[in-house]
Amino acid sequence: MHSNFVSPYRASCITHQYNRYMSWVIWITGLPGSGKSTVALKVKEKVPDTVILRMDILRKIVTPEPTYSGKEREYVYKALVYTAKTVYDLGHNVIIDATGNRRFWRQLARKLIPDFFEIYVKCPLELCKEREKTRIDTHDAPAEIYKKGEAGSPVPGINVPYEEPENPELTINTEKESTEDAAEKIVRLIQKQS
Repeated sequence: MHSNFVSPYRASCITHQYNRYMSWVIWITGLPGSGKSTVALKVKEKVPDTVILRMDILRKIVTPEPTYSGKEREYVYKALVYTAKTVYDLGHNVIIDATGNRRFWRQLARKLIPDFFEIYVKCPLELCKEREKTRIDTHDAPAEIYKKGEAGSPVPGINVPYEEPENPELTINTEKESTEDAAEKIVRLIQKQS
C-alpha cells in the first residue's frame, strides 16, 4: 500500500537539499566603523536562517594575541573564507562581517563560493573614526582602533591600505543610508539573484 508518509530523516534530507540550492554568502566589507556589523545584524533580523561570521571573533580564537601582521592577516582571512565555504556547503546562509582590506581575500571567496555577493559599506574615514569613538557596542572589535592606528598599530585606512571593491554586487553609503534601508537593499539583491 502506497503511503505519502515522509520519514523525519528523509524530510531533513529534502530540506537540506533545498537549502543548499538556496543558500548564499555575502561579504560585508568596509573600513572599521563603517557600519558592517550593524548592517549584518539587521539583515539577520530579516533572514533569521543566517550565520554571521565575524572576523573579530574568529581572530580571538585563531590568534588570541594578534599582531595584525600581513602574514597573520593572510592566515586568518583564508581561515575565514574556508569556514564560510564549509557553512555554505552545509546549506546555510552566511554573512561575512569583516573589513577584508585586501581584494585578494574577497576574490578568493568569490572563486570558491558559487553564490557569493560582495557588499561594500562605503563611509568616509573621518565619519568612521567619529563613530568608532562614540559607539557603545563594538561587536567584539578592538576598542579605540583608530587611536591605536595613529599610534602605529596596523589599521586599514590609517597605515594599512584598504582596497575598495572593484565590482561589488552592491554599494551602500552608510553616511546617507539608514541601516534599515541598507538591509532591505541586501535582502532584495539576494531574493533577485536566488
